[in-house]
Amino acid sequence: MANKELLLEIGVEEIPSAYMEKAINDLAVITQTKLKDNRIEYKEIKTYGTPRRLVLYINGLLDKQEDALIENRGPKKDIAYDKEGNFSKAALGFARGQGIEASELEIREVSGVEYLFAVKTETGKKTSEILPELLKEIIYSISFPKSMRWGYFATRFARPIRWILAIYDDNKIDINIENVKSENFTYGHRFLSEGKLEIQTIADYFNKLKNNFVILDQNIRKNMIWEQINSVAKANNGQPMDNDELLEEVTHLVEYPTAFYGNFSESYLEVPPEVLTTSMIEHQRYFPVFNVDGKLLPAFIGVRNGTDYNIDEVRAGNERVLKARLEDALFFWKEDTKKPLADFVEALNDVLFHERLGTIFDKVKRIKNLAIYLGQEYSLGSKENLERAALLCKADLITSMVYEFPELQGIMGRYYAMESGENQEVSEAIFEHYLPRFTGDELPRTETGTALSLAEKMDNLVGSFAIGIKPTGSQDPYALRRQSLGIVNIIIENNLKIDLKKFITQAYNELEAINPDLSLEETVTDVFEFILQRMRGILSETGMTYDVVDAVMEVPASDLTDIHLRAQVVQEFKRSDLFEDFMVVYNRSNNLTKNWEQTHIKLELLEDESEKELYEIFIKLEQQIKENIANNQYLKSLELLSKLRPQLDKFFDSVMVMTDNEELKATRLGLLKSISILCNTTAYFVKVVQ
Repeated sequence: MANKELLLEIGVEEIPSAYMEKAINDLAVITQTKLKDNRIEYKEIKTYGTPRRLVLYINGLLDKQEDALIENRGPKKDIAYDKEGNFSKAALGFARGQGIEASELEIREVSGVEYLFAVKTETGKKTSEILPELLKEIIYSISFPKSMRWGYFATRFARPIRWILAIYDDNKIDINIENVKSENFTYGHRFLSEGKLEIQTIADYFNKLKNNFVILDQNIRKNMIWEQINSVAKANNGQPMDNDELLEEVTHLVEYPTAFYGNFSESYLEVPPEVLTTSMIEHQRYFPVFNVDGKLLPAFIGVRNGTDYNIDEVRAGNERVLKARLEDALFFWKEDTKKPLADFVEALNDVLFHERLGTIFDKVKRIKNLAIYLGQEYSLGSKENLERAALLCKADLITSMVYEFPELQGIMGRYYAMESGENQEVSEAIFEHYLPRFTGDELPRTETGTALSLAEKMDNLVGSFAIGIKPTGSQDPYALRRQSLGIVNIIIENNLKIDLKKFITQAYNELEAINPDLSLEETVTDVFEFILQRMRGILSETGMTYDVVDAVMEVPASDLTDIHLRAQVVQEFKRSDLFEDFMVVYNRSNNLTKNWEQTHIKLELLEDESEKELYEIFIKLEQQIKENIANNQYLKSLELLSKLRPQLDKFFDSVMVMTDNEELKATRLGLLKSISILCNTTAYFVKVVQ
């Protein structure tokens, strides 16, 4: 069978850039599935996208479906025949429905039961016969975050479909989507190309787009943009901001990119740089420019959808637009700094956080109490700094700047605090209490910021759970998973020995006035388990094997730092030469005592030298092991336990544990149980794979 090429172009009005990457990927996945379902082999699938088009290109497409062996199961054998051995109505009806004679049915066994089967070969159709309907299915299967209909039609797509080009083996495929019929033409760049471009072959399509200012391959376009941006920045002694999200967005905003350099007045540098860069990125999709020392320059790099024709006018126009944005930012800055940050706090009483959880000011009071609790219990910052930082941590929400740029909350709080004369620790904590904001984000560095961040996140978690708000499936509108991940990462990174259940209880007690739906016990259990699930994920992501994670998490603990340490120790100990000896000690002591609870040992009953020797060395090591465990020296305790192997082997060689003497049996089991319990203090080693 011959290999052919296929091209499908869906021409649309400009699709939002945020939709493009997923749509391009989905187009490839959907096509793979559809081809597989239709038994059509191919060599390669490529998908492309620009704001005005989604394109599918398939190379090495076979011109015929593979033949299929169809096997359909029918009735059971015992109801397929009557008493005379003739086919029953059930069997005859099944054969008729399958389009074959009853005599052609086969008997096959499935899970010990015999059934009738209809086995037939379906001859593959020509690919050209299947493609019209298959391509329509592909188009209909592409989904978007938001879709729309156009005119009076029922089809939904990201934006109205304006043209369709479909070519197989250089022949047009007839497709009809609502009012749009496939034709042998496409369009070039909206402004740099005029009218329809007639397409005769697939090679002709790629050439004509290139000649009409459309860079079809999004990866080539992305690299082209970044190279231009770096070149323009270097020519002006600057360095562009490395922002892959912005680069991705700009890539899907243009079909033919040209980067240009623009300037703005140095007077705007009076405003914090985060304000300027946010204004450039969020509003204008510009790349901020920095000098070699990382200081923001009064400049930007924009990307035009077109050539460099009349680029000076384009630059001037963009500079005017940005100036208006920066004027607003400068005005907000000057207005907000006319009074100290503390003067904004009172207005938080008028801002609702949640209908059940009260105002933002109510939340501030809870955060303050939790932060002070952490400070006192775990030496995190001074009470004075914690009180002040907690009071001010949400005040910037009232400012004009944060109202205009919500993503700057915390960042502006830090600047306004510094402008108001607050000390460095308090100012930093106002920003840090939001950290980490996303996966891989920085963590708080100050003690005050650490306590405040933990207090903020725990209040969010406990408050939500207490009134019945919990993540379900992929739904997590209050970002509670992110909050709990933040708690885990902060505790582990700072090696904090926080009693998590006690901390959750403290947060619940702050909610007394709201009359929670869940009891204290229910809330503590649910929140604790929720955080432990995040802990489990973090351990796995850091290279811990599943068996080690399971073994460590099985041991009850309310201290995440302790869990993390034990996981590291067990993972390391598995590679140790002593691990085999330890597992012999553990398995031989644990296997016999799984269902034995007593650890009482009557020394006077021990009669064999081997058991006396085992007891004596265990007693010598027991106190040392317990001290090591109390001091978190788990590796030393495991190494000491592994040294019991010679005496334990001798013990099992010399005595019968399950003797008829019940008191002696109880003593021997008690000794083994004591050894097993000490082993399981670090991890539940029955789950560890040897």
